[in-house]
Amino acid sequence: MLKSREDAFNLLERLGAPRRLFKHLQLVGEVGGEIISKLDDLGVQYDKRFVQVGIAVHDAGKIVHPNELEGGGNLHEAAGEKLLLEQGVCAQIARCCRSHSQYASMSVSFEELLIALADALWKGSRDADLELRIIDGVAARLKTDRWDLFEVLDSLFEEIAADGHCQTKPA
Repeated sequence: MLKSREDAFNLLERLGAPRRLFKHLQLVGEVGGEIISKLDDLGVQYDKRFVQVGIAVHDAGKIVHPNELEGGGNLHEAAGEKLLLEQGVCAQIARCCRSHSQYASMSVSFEELLIALADALWKGSRDADLELRIIDGVAARLKTDRWDLFEVLDSLFEEIAADGHCQTKPA
């Protein structure tokens, strides 16, 4: 069982994850940390550990398809889920390998949306539909209106995305 980001990284290391993949996961993890910090400041209840571990393994399939570290592609998604399941990782965490990019076409949890958001924002990409789903999820948890939170969260997303262009994009 993966209880932390460190557990996840240890597993990926045992599976032969390349250094470039670790760098990507670290960068996405930093963005996730910024999002988590803001949600904590707002008092949002969610499974923080799930988000941290999910971010740490979301691209595990790039161990099987290393060409997708450079050239893109989506074969790593199903391959990552399969690889993690074969290693005894719980199905919900393993599913992050698919849901981080397929969130629009499958039923996903709030936590899975946070993983997808961190993966988008780290490279400077904004996704209005995804961001609104996050804002609505936060509003529901805080029992408030979307517009009471919109400016704060939209500003956070813009600040993170604006920094994304300065980062090395290894994956």
